[in-house]
Amino acid sequence: MTKILYRLLCAGLAWAMAQGAQAHHAFGAEFDPNRPLVLRGPVVKVEWVNPHAWIHMEHTTEDGEKEVWMVEGGTPNTLLRRGLNRNSLLPGTEIVVDGYQSKDRSKRANGRDVTFTDGRKIFMGSSGTGAPRDGRDPTEPPPG
Repeated sequence: MTKILYRLLCAGLAWAMAQGAQAHHAFGAEFDPNRPLVLRGPVVKVEWVNPHAWIHMEHTTEDGEKEVWMVEGGTPNTLLRRGLNRNSLLPGTEIVVDGYQSKDRSKRANGRDVTFTDGRKIFMGSSGTGAPRDGRDPTEPPPG
């Protein structure tokens, strides 16, 4: 009986820790759903790190000023399953990112979609926890 109780306790503890790990931060804590943006330009570098991959890209403003933006994506594993990998985002690769700017108005954004020059569009963003329910997340249940 003691072994069963111990195993149940361990299983419950593992479940509770997993719930906390999933809640590392909410979209709404860092990004503004009322500040959508579109960034165009070449990839500078990509950080394939957990819990979110980061794409650094050079965006040219309407005034001709070049800015380097950090764009947060999903986990590296999620992006790999969706079709993004180290070879598809090499430095110099031209991309367009639709996303949302950070609340602090820095050059950081949460990317929702990345579009390549050949027209491929891949969902790369966060879902839930304050992210806009805009129909882009393929795992999101349909409205209604």
